[in-house]
Amino acid sequence: MALGRAFSVAVSGVDGQVVEIEADIGRGLPGIHLVGLPDTALNESRDRVKAAVTNSGNSWPDSRVILALSPATLPKVGSVYDLGLALAVLDAARQIPRRSLERTVFLGELALDGRLRPVRGVLPGVLAVKRARWSRVVVPMTALAEAGLVDGIEVLGAGSLKEVVEWLRGEVELSRPIPGQFGQDVAYPDMSEVVGQSEARWALEVAAAGAHHVMLTGPPGIGKTMLAQRLPGILPPLTESEALEVTAIHSIAGLLTTERPLISSPPFIAPHHSTSVSALVGGGTGMAKPGAVSRAHRGVLFLDECAEMGLKVLEALRTPLEDGEIRIARRDGVARYPARFQLVLAANPCPCAPARNVDCVCAPMVRRKYLGKLSGPLLDRVDLRIAMMGVTTGALTDELGETTEHVRARVIAAREQAAERWREYGWRTNAEVPGPALRQKFTLSREALVPVERALRNGSLTARGADRALRVSWTLNDLAGGVMPGIAEVGAALDFRDRGTK
Repeated sequence: MALGRAFSVAVSGVDGQVVEIEADIGRGLPGIHLVGLPDTALNESRDRVKAAVTNSGNSWPDSRVILALSPATLPKVGSVYDLGLALAVLDAARQIPRRSLERTVFLGELALDGRLRPVRGVLPGVLAVKRARWSRVVVPMTALAEAGLVDGIEVLGAGSLKEVVEWLRGEVELSRPIPGQFGQDVAYPDMSEVVGQSEARWALEVAAAGAHHVMLTGPPGIGKTMLAQRLPGILPPLTESEALEVTAIHSIAGLLTTERPLISSPPFIAPHHSTSVSALVGGGTGMAKPGAVSRAHRGVLFLDECAEMGLKVLEALRTPLEDGEIRIARRDGVARYPARFQLVLAANPCPCAPARNVDCVCAPMVRRKYLGKLSGPLLDRVDLRIAMMGVTTGALTDELGETTEHVRARVIAAREQAAERWREYGWRTNAEVPGPALRQKFTLSREALVPVERALRNGSLTARGADRALRVSWTLNDLAGGVMPGIAEVGAALDFRDRGTK
Protein backbone atom coordinates (compact mmCIF):
# COMPACT_ATOMS: atom_id res chain seq x y z
CA MET A 1 0.00 0.00 0.00
CA ALA A 2 1.32 3.47 -0.95
CA LEU A 3 0.13 6.81 0.43
CA GLY A 4 0.55 10.27 -1.10
CA ARG A 5 -0.46 13.72 0.05
CA ALA A 6 -0.95 17.22 -1.37
CA PHE A 7 -2.83 20.35 -0.33
CA SER A 8 -5.42 22.65 -1.85
CA VAL A 9 -7.94 25.16 -0.47
CA ALA A 10 -11.73 25.25 -0.11
CA VAL A 11 -13.41 28.66 -0.48
CA SER A 12 -16.76 29.29 1.21
CA GLY A 13 -18.02 32.83 0.66
CA VAL A 14 -14.97 35.04 1.13
CA ASP A 15 -13.45 32.65 3.67
CA GLY A 16 -11.14 29.74 2.88
CA GLN A 17 -9.67 26.66 4.52
CA VAL A 18 -6.70 24.53 3.55
CA VAL A 19 -7.75 21.04 2.47
CA GLU A 20 -5.52 17.98 2.77
CA ILE A 21 -5.72 15.58 -0.19
CA GLU A 22 -4.65 11.99 0.46
CA ALA A 23 -4.17 9.31 -2.18
CA ASP A 24 -4.03 5.60 -1.42
CA ILE A 25 -2.88 3.10 -4.04
CA GLY A 26 -3.94 -0.34 -2.86
CA ARG A 27 -4.93 -3.78 -4.05
CA GLY A 28 -8.07 -4.33 -6.04
CA LEU A 29 -9.56 -3.80 -9.45
CA PRO A 30 -8.51 -0.56 -11.18
CA GLY A 31 -10.80 2.29 -10.25
CA ILE A 32 -10.92 5.72 -8.65
CA HIS A 33 -12.93 6.39 -5.49
CA LEU A 34 -13.34 9.98 -4.27
CA VAL A 35 -14.51 10.68 -0.71
CA GLY A 36 -14.86 13.84 1.41
CA LEU A 37 -18.24 15.38 0.45
CA PRO A 38 -17.42 16.24 -3.20
CA ASP A 39 -19.99 17.99 -5.37
CA THR A 40 -20.80 17.00 -8.96
CA ALA A 41 -17.98 19.03 -10.52
CA LEU A 42 -15.45 17.51 -8.13
CA ASN A 43 -16.76 13.99 -8.69
CA GLU A 44 -16.18 14.44 -12.40
CA SER A 45 -12.56 15.37 -11.72
CA ARG A 46 -11.64 11.67 -11.48
CA ASP A 47 -11.70 11.30 -15.25
CA ARG A 48 -10.10 14.71 -15.86
CA VAL A 49 -7.22 14.02 -13.46
CA LYS A 50 -6.50 10.54 -14.85
CA ALA A 51 -6.44 11.81 -18.45
CA ALA A 52 -4.28 14.80 -17.51
CA VAL A 53 -1.73 12.61 -15.72
CA THR A 54 -1.35 10.14 -18.59
CA ASN A 55 -1.30 12.86 -21.27
CA SER A 56 1.44 14.70 -19.38
CA GLY A 57 3.88 11.81 -19.77
CA ASN A 58 3.27 10.16 -16.39
CA SER A 59 1.77 6.75 -15.65
CA TRP A 60 -1.50 6.20 -13.78
CA PRO A 61 -1.49 3.33 -11.22
CA ASP A 62 -3.00 0.14 -12.63
CA SER A 63 -4.84 -0.63 -9.38
CA ARG A 64 -7.41 0.80 -7.01
CA VAL A 65 -6.95 4.47 -6.10
CA ILE A 66 -8.75 6.10 -3.16
CA LEU A 67 -8.70 9.89 -2.94
CA ALA A 68 -9.77 11.49 0.34
CA LEU A 69 -10.23 15.21 1.01
CA SER A 70 -10.26 16.39 4.59
CA PRO A 71 -11.77 17.84 6.71
CA ALA A 72 -14.25 15.20 5.62
CA THR A 73 -17.24 17.15 6.99
CA LEU A 74 -16.44 20.25 4.90
CA PRO A 75 -18.32 20.33 1.57
CA LYS A 76 -15.92 20.48 -1.40
CA VAL A 77 -17.16 22.51 -4.35
CA GLY A 78 -15.73 23.04 -7.82
CA SER A 79 -12.69 21.96 -9.81
CA VAL A 80 -10.03 23.86 -7.84
CA TYR A 81 -8.71 20.57 -6.38
CA ASP A 82 -7.73 18.96 -9.72
CA LEU A 83 -4.04 19.85 -9.52
CA GLY A 84 -3.76 18.72 -5.90
CA LEU A 85 -5.50 15.43 -6.67
CA ALA A 86 -3.09 14.66 -9.53
CA LEU A 87 -0.03 15.45 -7.43
CA ALA A 88 -1.28 13.34 -4.52
CA VAL A 89 -1.57 10.33 -6.84
CA LEU A 90 1.87 10.95 -8.32
CA ASP A 91 3.27 11.26 -4.81
CA ALA A 92 1.71 7.96 -3.80
CA ALA A 93 3.20 6.37 -6.92
CA ARG A 94 6.61 7.82 -5.98
CA GLN A 95 6.91 9.65 -9.28
CA ILE A 96 7.72 13.03 -7.68
CA PRO A 97 9.84 14.02 -4.66
CA ARG A 98 7.71 14.11 -1.53
CA ARG A 99 9.80 16.81 0.12
CA SER A 100 8.92 19.29 -2.62
CA LEU A 101 5.21 19.06 -1.79
CA GLU A 102 5.65 20.25 1.79
CA ARG A 103 4.31 23.70 2.71
CA THR A 104 2.89 24.24 -0.78
CA VAL A 105 -0.79 24.61 -1.70
CA PHE A 106 -1.95 23.88 -5.26
CA LEU A 107 -4.95 25.44 -7.02
CA GLY A 108 -6.21 24.85 -10.53
CA GLU A 109 -8.45 22.88 -12.87
CA LEU A 110 -6.88 20.37 -15.25
CA ALA A 111 -7.73 19.97 -18.90
CA LEU A 112 -7.55 16.50 -20.43
CA ASP A 113 -4.18 17.31 -21.99
CA GLY A 114 -2.76 18.53 -18.68
CA ARG A 115 -3.18 22.28 -19.18
CA LEU A 116 -3.98 24.31 -16.07
CA ARG A 117 -7.21 26.27 -16.35
CA PRO A 118 -8.25 29.21 -14.13
CA VAL A 119 -10.81 28.78 -11.36
CA ARG A 120 -12.97 31.17 -9.39
CA GLY A 121 -11.91 32.42 -6.00
CA VAL A 122 -8.13 32.38 -6.45
CA LEU A 123 -7.60 35.61 -4.47
CA PRO A 124 -9.64 34.60 -1.38
CA GLY A 125 -8.01 31.16 -1.60
CA VAL A 126 -4.50 32.66 -1.52
CA LEU A 127 -5.53 34.96 1.35
CA ALA A 128 -6.72 31.90 3.28
CA VAL A 129 -3.41 30.12 2.60
CA LYS A 130 -1.53 33.14 3.93
CA ARG A 131 -3.69 33.30 7.08
CA ALA A 132 -2.96 29.60 7.67
CA ARG A 133 0.79 30.49 7.60
CA TRP A 134 1.71 28.44 4.55
CA SER A 135 4.77 29.62 2.67
CA ARG A 136 3.97 28.90 -0.99
CA VAL A 137 1.06 28.56 -3.41
CA VAL A 138 0.96 27.43 -7.04
CA VAL A 139 -1.82 28.73 -9.29
CA PRO A 140 -2.66 28.64 -13.02
CA MET A 141 -0.64 31.09 -15.10
CA THR A 142 -3.78 33.02 -16.09
CA ALA A 143 -4.49 33.71 -12.40
CA LEU A 144 -0.91 34.66 -11.49
CA ALA A 145 -1.52 38.43 -11.52
CA GLU A 146 -4.59 38.01 -9.30
CA ALA A 147 -2.78 35.76 -6.82
CA GLY A 148 0.23 38.10 -6.83
CA LEU A 149 -1.86 40.82 -5.15
CA VAL A 150 -1.24 39.08 -1.82
CA ASP A 151 2.00 40.03 -0.08
CA GLY A 152 3.88 37.87 2.42
CA ILE A 153 3.57 34.56 0.56
CA GLU A 154 5.48 33.05 -2.37
CA VAL A 155 3.20 32.86 -5.42
CA LEU A 156 4.13 30.76 -8.46
CA GLY A 157 2.32 30.28 -11.76
CA ALA A 158 2.27 27.24 -14.02
CA GLY A 159 0.72 26.53 -17.39
CA SER A 160 0.37 22.75 -17.15
CA LEU A 161 0.65 19.72 -14.89
CA LYS A 162 3.83 18.70 -16.70
CA GLU A 163 5.41 22.04 -15.80
CA VAL A 164 4.48 21.61 -12.11
CA VAL A 165 5.91 18.07 -12.04
CA GLU A 166 9.16 19.25 -13.59
CA TRP A 167 9.36 22.06 -11.02
CA LEU A 168 8.85 19.58 -8.18
CA ARG A 169 11.71 17.52 -9.62
CA GLY A 170 13.93 20.62 -9.70
CA GLU A 171 14.18 20.72 -13.49
CA VAL A 172 12.52 24.09 -14.21
CA GLU A 173 11.51 27.30 -12.47
CA LEU A 174 7.90 28.48 -12.30
CA SER A 175 6.83 32.02 -13.18
CA ARG A 176 6.44 34.72 -10.57
CA PRO A 177 4.04 37.69 -10.63
CA ILE A 178 5.26 40.99 -12.06
CA PRO A 179 4.68 43.67 -9.40
CA GLY A 180 2.74 46.82 -10.18
CA GLN A 181 0.93 45.70 -13.34
CA PHE A 182 -2.65 45.99 -12.14
CA GLY A 183 -4.35 47.90 -14.96
CA GLN A 184 -5.98 51.32 -14.99
CA ASP A 185 -8.69 52.75 -12.75
CA VAL A 186 -12.20 53.11 -14.14
CA ALA A 187 -12.92 56.52 -15.70
CA TYR A 188 -16.39 57.62 -14.56
CA PRO A 189 -18.37 60.44 -16.24
CA ASP A 190 -17.74 63.96 -14.95
CA MET A 191 -20.12 65.86 -12.68
CA SER A 192 -19.77 69.00 -14.81
CA GLU A 193 -21.90 67.33 -17.49
CA VAL A 194 -25.00 67.51 -15.29
CA VAL A 195 -26.82 70.80 -15.92
CA GLY A 196 -28.86 72.41 -13.15
CA GLN A 197 -30.03 70.15 -10.30
CA SER A 198 -27.91 71.95 -7.70
CA GLU A 199 -29.89 70.42 -4.83
CA ALA A 200 -29.45 66.87 -6.13
CA ARG A 201 -25.74 67.50 -6.75
CA TRP A 202 -25.35 68.69 -3.17
CA ALA A 203 -27.22 65.62 -1.89
CA LEU A 204 -24.84 63.36 -3.81
CA GLU A 205 -21.85 65.18 -2.34
CA VAL A 206 -23.24 64.69 1.17
CA ALA A 207 -23.92 61.03 0.41
CA ALA A 208 -20.37 60.51 -0.85
CA ALA A 209 -18.82 62.28 2.15
CA GLY A 210 -20.65 60.13 4.69
CA ALA A 211 -21.42 56.91 2.71
CA HIS A 212 -25.17 57.55 3.01
CA HIS A 213 -28.02 56.10 0.93
CA VAL A 214 -29.96 58.29 -1.52
CA MET A 215 -33.32 58.25 -3.26
CA LEU A 216 -33.99 60.40 -6.34
CA THR A 217 -37.52 60.93 -7.65
CA GLY A 218 -38.64 62.97 -10.61
CA PRO A 219 -39.96 62.77 -14.19
CA PRO A 220 -38.01 60.79 -16.79
CA GLY A 221 -35.09 62.46 -18.53
CA ILE A 222 -34.38 64.81 -15.67
CA GLY A 223 -30.93 63.45 -14.81
CA LYS A 224 -31.44 60.80 -12.12
CA THR A 225 -29.35 58.18 -13.91
CA MET A 226 -26.70 60.73 -14.90
CA LEU A 227 -26.19 61.72 -11.28
CA ALA A 228 -26.08 58.12 -10.04
CA GLN A 229 -23.46 57.18 -12.64
CA ARG A 230 -21.24 60.02 -11.42
CA LEU A 231 -21.39 59.15 -7.72
CA PRO A 232 -18.52 56.59 -7.86
CA GLY A 233 -16.30 59.24 -9.44
CA ILE A 234 -16.52 61.56 -6.42
CA LEU A 235 -15.84 58.74 -3.94
CA PRO A 236 -12.29 58.37 -2.60
CA PRO A 237 -10.13 55.62 -4.15
CA LEU A 238 -10.25 52.30 -2.33
CA THR A 239 -7.58 51.66 0.27
CA GLU A 240 -5.37 48.59 -0.14
CA SER A 241 -7.45 46.49 2.25
CA GLU A 242 -10.72 47.65 0.66
CA ALA A 243 -9.40 46.88 -2.83
CA LEU A 244 -8.53 43.33 -1.77
CA GLU A 245 -12.00 42.88 -0.22
CA VAL A 246 -13.74 44.00 -3.39
CA THR A 247 -11.41 42.07 -5.70
CA ALA A 248 -11.93 38.87 -3.68
CA ILE A 249 -15.69 39.11 -4.17
CA HIS A 250 -15.33 39.69 -7.91
CA SER A 251 -12.89 36.79 -8.07
CA ILE A 252 -15.50 34.45 -6.59
CA ALA A 253 -18.04 35.80 -9.08
CA GLY A 254 -15.60 35.10 -11.93
CA LEU A 255 -15.52 38.72 -13.12
CA LEU A 256 -11.78 39.49 -12.96
CA THR A 257 -9.64 39.80 -16.07
CA THR A 258 -5.92 39.36 -16.60
CA GLU A 259 -5.75 42.99 -17.81
CA ARG A 260 -7.26 44.34 -14.58
CA PRO A 261 -6.80 41.85 -11.73
CA LEU A 262 -7.13 44.50 -8.99
CA ILE A 263 -10.23 46.64 -8.50
CA SER A 264 -8.99 49.89 -7.00
CA SER A 265 -11.98 52.10 -7.87
CA PRO A 266 -15.40 51.96 -6.16
CA PRO A 267 -17.55 49.57 -8.23
CA PHE A 268 -20.82 50.69 -9.82
CA ILE A 269 -23.45 47.94 -10.06
CA ALA A 270 -26.79 48.65 -11.75
CA PRO A 271 -29.01 45.56 -12.09
CA HIS A 272 -32.13 45.68 -14.27
CA HIS A 273 -35.43 46.34 -12.51
CA SER A 274 -36.57 42.81 -13.44
CA THR A 275 -33.77 41.21 -11.40
CA SER A 276 -34.57 38.37 -8.99
CA VAL A 277 -33.89 38.07 -5.27
CA SER A 278 -31.07 35.59 -5.90
CA ALA A 279 -29.42 37.85 -8.46
CA LEU A 280 -29.60 40.78 -6.05
CA VAL A 281 -28.47 39.28 -2.75
CA GLY A 282 -26.77 36.10 -4.02
CA GLY A 283 -27.75 32.47 -4.32
CA GLY A 284 -27.60 29.44 -6.55
CA THR A 285 -27.38 25.73 -5.91
CA GLY A 286 -24.69 24.17 -3.75
CA MET A 287 -22.68 27.05 -2.33
CA ALA A 288 -24.26 30.49 -2.83
CA LYS A 289 -22.55 32.89 -5.24
CA PRO A 290 -22.27 36.65 -4.54
CA GLY A 291 -25.10 38.84 -5.76
CA ALA A 292 -25.27 42.48 -6.84
CA VAL A 293 -25.22 43.80 -3.24
CA SER A 294 -21.87 42.09 -2.63
CA ARG A 295 -20.36 43.03 -5.99
CA ALA A 296 -21.20 46.64 -5.06
CA HIS A 297 -19.26 46.35 -1.77
CA ARG A 298 -17.39 49.62 -1.05
CA GLY A 299 -19.10 51.11 -4.10
CA VAL A 300 -22.54 52.05 -5.43
CA LEU A 301 -25.63 49.89 -6.00
CA PHE A 302 -27.95 51.77 -8.35
CA LEU A 303 -31.55 50.57 -8.64
CA ASP A 304 -33.15 52.49 -11.47
CA GLU A 305 -36.94 52.30 -11.81
CA CYS A 306 -37.07 50.85 -8.31
CA ALA A 307 -40.86 51.23 -8.18
CA GLU A 308 -41.05 48.64 -10.99
CA MET A 309 -39.09 46.04 -8.99
CA GLY A 310 -40.71 43.14 -7.16
CA LEU A 311 -41.72 43.64 -3.54
CA LYS A 312 -39.64 40.68 -2.30
CA VAL A 313 -36.60 41.97 -4.17
CA LEU A 314 -36.81 45.37 -2.49
CA GLU A 315 -37.44 43.94 0.97
CA ALA A 316 -34.38 41.69 0.61
CA LEU A 317 -32.27 44.86 0.82
CA ARG A 318 -33.23 45.59 4.41
CA THR A 319 -30.80 43.21 6.12
CA PRO A 320 -27.64 44.07 4.12
CA LEU A 321 -28.44 47.79 4.46
CA GLU A 322 -28.45 47.41 8.23
CA ASP A 323 -25.69 44.82 8.77
CA GLY A 324 -23.27 45.57 5.94
CA GLU A 325 -23.04 41.88 5.01
CA ILE A 326 -25.20 39.08 3.65
CA ARG A 327 -25.40 35.49 4.91
CA ILE A 328 -26.94 32.92 2.57
CA ALA A 329 -27.66 29.34 3.62
CA ARG A 330 -27.62 26.70 0.90
CA ARG A 331 -27.19 22.93 0.66
CA ASP A 332 -23.40 23.02 0.90
CA GLY A 333 -23.19 25.50 3.77
CA VAL A 334 -23.61 29.14 4.72
CA ALA A 335 -21.80 31.71 2.57
CA ARG A 336 -20.95 35.09 4.07
CA TYR A 337 -20.26 38.04 1.77
CA PRO A 338 -19.56 41.68 2.69
CA ALA A 339 -22.21 44.11 1.41
CA ARG A 340 -21.35 47.60 2.66
CA PHE A 341 -22.49 49.60 -0.34
CA GLN A 342 -24.14 52.94 -1.02
CA LEU A 343 -27.68 52.50 -2.30
CA VAL A 344 -29.07 54.91 -4.88
CA LEU A 345 -32.76 54.50 -5.66
CA ALA A 346 -34.34 56.25 -8.65
CA ALA A 347 -38.02 56.33 -9.51
CA ASN A 348 -40.62 58.26 -11.45
CA PRO A 349 -43.38 59.85 -9.34
CA CYS A 350 -46.14 57.84 -11.05
CA PRO A 351 -46.69 55.32 -13.88
CA CYS A 352 -47.50 57.92 -16.58
CA ALA A 353 -44.52 60.11 -15.53
CA PRO A 354 -45.25 63.33 -17.46
CA ALA A 355 -42.69 66.11 -17.74
CA ARG A 356 -44.95 68.31 -15.55
CA ASN A 357 -46.90 67.12 -12.53
CA VAL A 358 -49.98 69.06 -13.68
CA ASP A 359 -50.16 66.83 -16.77
CA CYS A 360 -50.43 63.61 -14.74
CA VAL A 361 -53.46 61.45 -15.66
CA CYS A 362 -53.01 58.89 -12.87
CA ALA A 363 -55.68 58.56 -10.21
CA PRO A 364 -54.59 59.54 -6.67
CA MET A 365 -54.77 55.90 -5.57
CA VAL A 366 -52.53 54.84 -8.47
CA ARG A 367 -49.91 57.46 -7.60
CA ARG A 368 -49.93 56.38 -3.95
CA LYS A 369 -49.69 52.70 -4.82
CA TYR A 370 -46.82 53.25 -7.28
CA LEU A 371 -44.28 54.46 -4.75
CA GLY A 372 -46.07 52.62 -1.95
CA LYS A 373 -44.18 49.49 -3.02
CA LEU A 374 -41.23 51.05 -1.18
CA SER A 375 -42.07 50.03 2.36
CA GLY A 376 -41.61 52.22 5.41
CA PRO A 377 -38.81 50.04 6.89
CA LEU A 378 -36.88 50.26 3.61
CA LEU A 379 -37.29 54.01 3.21
CA ASP A 380 -36.36 54.46 6.87
CA ARG A 381 -32.89 53.22 5.92
CA VAL A 382 -32.51 55.83 3.15
CA ASP A 383 -30.87 58.95 4.57
CA LEU A 384 -31.29 61.46 1.73
CA ARG A 385 -34.44 61.83 -0.36
CA ILE A 386 -34.54 64.33 -3.20
CA ALA A 387 -37.48 65.30 -5.43
CA MET A 388 -35.83 66.58 -8.62
CA MET A 389 -37.51 69.31 -10.65
CA GLY A 390 -37.26 70.06 -14.36
CA VAL A 391 -34.49 72.35 -15.53
CA THR A 392 -35.21 75.69 -17.15
CA THR A 393 -34.07 76.73 -20.60
CA GLY A 394 -31.40 78.95 -19.11
CA ALA A 395 -29.84 76.04 -17.22
CA LEU A 396 -29.14 74.24 -20.48
CA THR A 397 -27.02 77.14 -21.75
CA ASP A 398 -25.34 78.09 -18.47
CA GLU A 399 -21.68 77.42 -17.84
CA LEU A 400 -20.70 73.93 -16.75
CA GLY A 401 -20.92 73.14 -13.04
CA GLU A 402 -18.16 71.94 -10.77
CA THR A 403 -16.06 69.08 -12.02
CA THR A 404 -15.76 65.69 -10.37
CA GLU A 405 -12.22 66.54 -9.30
CA HIS A 406 -13.32 69.58 -7.27
CA VAL A 407 -16.21 67.76 -5.62
CA ARG A 408 -14.07 64.72 -4.83
CA ALA A 409 -11.50 66.94 -3.10
CA ARG A 410 -14.16 68.17 -0.64
CA VAL A 411 -15.47 64.64 -0.15
CA ILE A 412 -11.99 63.30 0.64
CA ALA A 413 -11.37 66.13 3.11
CA ALA A 414 -14.66 65.41 4.88
CA ARG A 415 -13.95 61.68 5.01
CA GLU A 416 -10.49 62.29 6.42
CA GLN A 417 -11.98 64.43 9.19
CA ALA A 418 -14.53 61.72 9.99
CA ALA A 419 -11.91 58.94 9.87
CA GLU A 420 -9.68 60.85 12.28
CA ARG A 421 -12.60 61.32 14.70
CA TRP A 422 -13.63 57.64 14.64
CA ARG A 423 -10.12 56.16 14.30
CA GLU A 424 -10.00 55.00 17.92
CA TYR A 425 -13.15 52.94 17.39
CA GLY A 426 -12.30 51.43 13.98
CA TRP A 427 -15.05 53.19 11.96
CA ARG A 428 -14.18 54.70 8.60
CA THR A 429 -17.28 56.73 7.70
CA ASN A 430 -20.15 58.40 9.52
CA ALA A 431 -22.60 55.84 8.12
CA GLU A 432 -20.80 53.05 10.02
CA VAL A 433 -21.10 54.65 13.47
CA PRO A 434 -23.57 52.71 15.69
CA GLY A 435 -26.52 54.56 17.15
CA PRO A 436 -25.53 54.06 20.81
CA ALA A 437 -22.18 55.73 20.13
CA LEU A 438 -23.94 58.75 18.62
CA ARG A 439 -26.27 59.05 21.59
CA GLN A 440 -23.83 58.32 24.42
CA LYS A 441 -20.21 59.03 23.44
CA PHE A 442 -20.74 61.82 20.92
CA THR A 443 -23.91 63.49 22.20
CA LEU A 444 -24.83 66.80 20.60
CA SER A 445 -25.90 69.87 22.54
CA ARG A 446 -29.41 70.07 23.91
CA GLU A 447 -30.24 72.88 21.54
CA ALA A 448 -29.09 70.90 18.49
CA LEU A 449 -31.24 67.92 19.45
CA VAL A 450 -34.48 69.94 19.73
CA PRO A 451 -35.62 69.19 16.11
CA VAL A 452 -35.00 65.48 16.60
CA GLU A 453 -36.93 65.37 19.88
CA ARG A 454 -39.82 67.26 18.28
CA ALA A 455 -39.95 64.83 15.34
CA LEU A 456 -39.86 61.83 17.69
CA ARG A 457 -42.72 63.23 19.77
CA ASN A 458 -45.02 63.85 16.81
CA GLY A 459 -44.26 60.42 15.33
CA SER A 460 -42.70 61.66 12.07
CA LEU A 461 -39.35 60.05 12.92
CA THR A 462 -38.40 56.60 14.19
CA ALA A 463 -35.53 55.83 16.52
CA ARG A 464 -33.59 54.38 13.57
CA GLY A 465 -34.38 57.49 11.55
CA ALA A 466 -33.09 59.68 14.40
CA ASP A 467 -29.76 57.85 14.40
CA ARG A 468 -29.46 58.19 10.64
CA ALA A 469 -30.29 61.89 10.79
CA LEU A 470 -27.54 62.38 13.37
CA ARG A 471 -25.06 60.62 11.09
CA VAL A 472 -26.00 62.96 8.22
CA SER A 473 -25.59 65.96 10.53
CA TRP A 474 -22.03 64.85 11.30
CA THR A 475 -21.35 64.61 7.56
CA LEU A 476 -22.70 68.12 6.97
CA ASN A 477 -20.46 69.28 9.79
CA ASP A 478 -17.42 67.60 8.22
CA LEU A 479 -18.11 69.19 4.82
CA ALA A 480 -18.28 72.58 6.54
CA GLY A 481 -15.10 71.89 8.52
CA GLY A 482 -16.86 72.32 11.86
CA VAL A 483 -16.15 70.76 15.23
CA MET A 484 -19.62 69.51 16.18
CA PRO A 485 -23.03 69.67 14.45
CA GLY A 486 -25.39 72.39 15.57
CA ILE A 487 -29.10 72.95 15.15
CA ALA A 488 -28.59 74.03 11.51
CA GLU A 489 -26.90 70.75 10.52
CA VAL A 490 -29.45 68.64 12.41
CA GLY A 491 -32.32 70.56 10.82
CA ALA A 492 -30.83 70.13 7.35
CA ALA A 493 -30.38 66.39 7.96
CA LEU A 494 -34.04 66.05 8.98
CA ASP A 495 -35.09 68.09 5.96
CA PHE A 496 -33.32 65.58 3.68
CA ARG A 497 -35.52 62.81 5.12
CA ASP A 498 -38.78 64.67 4.50
CA ARG A 499 -38.40 65.17 0.77
CA GLY A 500 -38.53 62.96 -2.28
CA THR A 501 -41.46 60.61 -1.63
CA LYS A 502 -44.28 63.03 -0.94
